[in-house]
Amino acid sequence: MCGLVGFLNAAFLGDWAATIRKMNGTLSHRGPDDEGVWIDEAAGIALGHRRLAILDLSPAGHQPMVSACGRYVLVFNGEIYNHLELRQELTALGAAPPWRGHSDTETLLAAFSHWGVTTALEKLVGMFALALWDRKTRTLTLARDRIGEKPLYYGWVNGALVFASELKAIRAYPAFANLINRDALALYFRYSWIPAPYSIYEHIWKLPAGTYLQWSAEALNPNIQGTPQAYWSLQTVIEKGLTHTFQGTEADAATELEYLLRQSLQGQLLADVPLGAFLSGGVDSSTVVALMQSLSSQPVKTFSIGFYEDAYNEAQYAKAVAQHLGTDHTEYYLTGQEARDVIPKLTHLYDEPFADSSQIPTHLVSMIARQEVTVALSGDGGDELFGGYNRYFLTPLIWSRVQAIPESGRWLLRNFLNLLTPTQWNQVMGGVNRFLPKHLRYTTVGDRLDKLRKLLTIDSRQAMYLSFLSQFDQPSRLVIGANEPASLATCPPEGFTKLSLEFYMMALDLLTCLPDDILVKVDRAAMGVSLETRIPFLDHRIVEFAWTLPLEMKIRQQQGKQVLRKLLYRYVPPPLIERPKMGFGIPLAQWLRSELRDWGATLLNPTRLQQEGYLHPDLVWQYWREHQTGKRNWARQLWEVLMFQSWLERCF
Repeated sequence: MCGLVGFLNAAFLGDWAATIRKMNGTLSHRGPDDEGVWIDEAAGIALGHRRLAILDLSPAGHQPMVSACGRYVLVFNGEIYNHLELRQELTALGAAPPWRGHSDTETLLAAFSHWGVTTALEKLVGMFALALWDRKTRTLTLARDRIGEKPLYYGWVNGALVFASELKAIRAYPAFANLINRDALALYFRYSWIPAPYSIYEHIWKLPAGTYLQWSAEALNPNIQGTPQAYWSLQTVIEKGLTHTFQGTEADAATELEYLLRQSLQGQLLADVPLGAFLSGGVDSSTVVALMQSLSSQPVKTFSIGFYEDAYNEAQYAKAVAQHLGTDHTEYYLTGQEARDVIPKLTHLYDEPFADSSQIPTHLVSMIARQEVTVALSGDGGDELFGGYNRYFLTPLIWSRVQAIPESGRWLLRNFLNLLTPTQWNQVMGGVNRFLPKHLRYTTVGDRLDKLRKLLTIDSRQAMYLSFLSQFDQPSRLVIGANEPASLATCPPEGFTKLSLEFYMMALDLLTCLPDDILVKVDRAAMGVSLETRIPFLDHRIVEFAWTLPLEMKIRQQQGKQVLRKLLYRYVPPPLIERPKMGFGIPLAQWLRSELRDWGATLLNPTRLQQEGYLHPDLVWQYWREHQTGKRNWARQLWEVLMFQSWLERCF
């Protein structure tokens, strides 16, 4: 796990070494063990690298690395889990160079030298972002892993093509003055994150997962974004999987999944540094840890975070699983103050507006793990692949019930709910509550009725899914001068609309929420403390297998992950696992009315918002007032605004 930077600009007149080292220095958290630069001023290329040493801790793993043939130069972030098998294949073909060490970077260069870019990428099993310079053709290749575990930004700054693992490195390029992309900002306020290929800055993009992009030094054009080429397509995987459905029993599927996870883990347990795992006590992390422990002769180191607020605490469940499996378990109970102390760090960690509030506990558990290990495995991806999110079974249920209401009935109910505002409904229920027992009283019934009103206006399954994702239904009303562009959730790939609603949601989550929300959250939270994370479920062979499974092996009787549970219960008794799903969250609504109130009021001051000129002050302040008085719960929406304001204050 590392960080990479670079620029391509034959006309650069500044200090090449000082510039690339300055960019490189912004990523020291991603690679505290070593740094390196490689410059060819005549060709107009500069590459930089920060190293977190995981495989081959010797200087033989130093980057940027030049291929044995001298043609290619590589900077690489990530891990290639099958690199030893690739070495064997190259040796059998007589194409292996004299190996200088045992790093996967050296293996990658040999693979590119022998097979070329596309074939080599297709052979890789792993997570990666890389920049490859071909000295013969003067061509730069940028590439990213299939699912998008590792980040890679690129774009134009002052006439140069600049690229890096994080935006802070791009901002360090001389004369950076790219404006905020207001259209991308509207996307942020819809989803809480900015979907690829957009970034918060104009003329800077994220390379989509599973693609590569090539630039010729002789044909650079700052007016062109470039067209990424796919070497792996999730859409193709889905279509193939649904037409070649798994034919065995559920027990057979669990056995096949166990084989594939073991295969994935055997590659991901390869490290020359201490290794452990996050353990929440849920299905996904418990499955990963159970199989890790079965492959290990020593107790696996596991880590969990506990909260004193019972509604957010899963630590006791993780502890019970750890005791059953015999892991070397560490749990740490955090106070609310410790969690709140992370908030000022978030804009530096995430580098562009990002408002998944579980970023806070994710960073904290990474801090705890880093005290003992350099690599931690996680259970991310299980929800998207095996139907774990509540919305996968609630959305079809709600849709069927809404559809069961005649249009005339929906019209009458909508008009009835429109008679009062959500605040007025709260006031009405405040009077009714006095006559109801405590367990039937609702303090924010207006929120619930407003959600019902919106559901009654939805005219398609796809629109209902979008409503579940959206924090702001019309973000362009919030962002001054914005025109929200299309995204995969608003303009899905051809053929996706023919899928069942459950498969439709899982497919789009894999394409959007997973790479642009979940994986961003984990990567920045962990790399902020120089911790490498590995995700066994996202081995592309497991992804491809998961899409061959029929729906009933994933979701049955309003419960997801059926085949995954069947596998897990070979190692862990069901009573340790079976409980309502909890989010990895914080008591945000409460904090915004108490400990975070002064901080929030300062960032959302209407005069300040007016002077900055990005958001409509009246709308923001309305949300703030209603939340503070308890009339509405706008915690998620306000967190989005606060994270943008905090980012704006620090990074722009």
